[in-house]
Amino acid sequence: MQTSPTNQTVRGTHDLIFSSARRYRHIVDTSFAVAARYGYGEIKTPIFEFTPVFSRTLGDASDIVSKEMYSFTDKGGDNLSLRPEGTAGVVRAYIEQGLKNQWPLKLFYEGPMFRYERPQKGRYRQFYQIGAELIGVEKPDADVETISLAHTLLNELGVGSKCYLEINSIGDKESRDAYRKVLVEYYSKHLERLSEDSKKRLSLNPLRILDSKEKGDIEVNRDAPKLLDHLNAVSREKFEYIQKRLNDLKIPFKINQHLVRGLDYYCHLVFEFRTSELGSQDAVLSGGRYDGLSEIMGGPATPAVGWAAGIERLSLLTAADPVAQRAVCLIPIGDKAESYCLTLAHSLRQDGFLVDMGYSGNLSNRMKKAASHNCYAALIVGDNELSTGEFGLKILDSGEQIKLREADLKTKLRELILK
Repeated sequence: MQTSPTNQTVRGTHDLIFSSARRYRHIVDTSFAVAARYGYGEIKTPIFEFTPVFSRTLGDASDIVSKEMYSFTDKGGDNLSLRPEGTAGVVRAYIEQGLKNQWPLKLFYEGPMFRYERPQKGRYRQFYQIGAELIGVEKPDADVETISLAHTLLNELGVGSKCYLEINSIGDKESRDAYRKVLVEYYSKHLERLSEDSKKRLSLNPLRILDSKEKGDIEVNRDAPKLLDHLNAVSREKFEYIQKRLNDLKIPFKINQHLVRGLDYYCHLVFEFRTSELGSQDAVLSGGRYDGLSEIMGGPATPAVGWAAGIERLSLLTAADPVAQRAVCLIPIGDKAESYCLTLAHSLRQDGFLVDMGYSGNLSNRMKKAASHNCYAALIVGDNELSTGEFGLKILDSGEQIKLREADLKTKLRELILK
């Protein structure tokens, strides 16, 4: 049996620390703030569910279920899986908690997801997502609002200019059934040119062949029948309405007729915000309408639309690290000063100040550490300062050093914070 290493991360996972943790927190906090402006409340679902929550919704033949899910049998004999995506758990909670009487239901989430994939830039086996689900609104205005939320969020994060929106309609079941027959007939004439994966998809979910990244499949797809040409009147009207409203909101988009979803519960609008700055991992935020999902899971017929975005990819697009809040550093010299500074630090923190403690080392090293921790000031406390009641406060950005009494310290620190 191979011995697993104990002092390194598992392949496909990563630590979030200091600047990467600040980016994560900035994205999450900004996301929830923007979502709140659109009326979304938070939902947190377990990171593992009974396996059928995902296998029934994603399909046993999908790559996620057949190749990528982390599934296991627990000590009680239950078959469980770490969640590979967030929507199924949200809909399970919607059904279990009996939330239909709360339509329209707007839910926003963040957290880790798990897929056994080949790690690449911006793609991990444990990765983090934010997601929005709008449940209970059949009108396409809901589709437009979810896109508006995503568009606003990307702009608030400062990455909107690096992303572009693609949309498509996969119609209702009637439209897809008619189109699927035409598509299978077309691909059957080009079997020798299709990849092995696409040949398998031909009988299971032929629409997925349209978004294949294999070179041969791309060539075949150039002349494939267009889904938009096979929409019925209802589907066409919905898609045209969405385009009009996006133009009204001045949200730019382009139609990508190869943008699809291979699962039957998806219908009508599908969309993605993509970028050209991350190589092959170009999808930043993906969404669509999934009116059939609740019924597949045993719940009531429920219209719904939503999206999810990868935090790692958003982090890669972010231009600069969010600025960390800065602290004042207390530097005690001597046992009495250490006791005094512990009390002073507690008092400052109770009043909302960020306080760092320079515990050890000579004065020069402690001052260097205060600067390296990006403190804005350092308060030096020794026996002389305790006897006189007057302390030296060094302003680290300018190098200025001032004398002040403890009674004036909080006022001076507030002045420095506001500068």
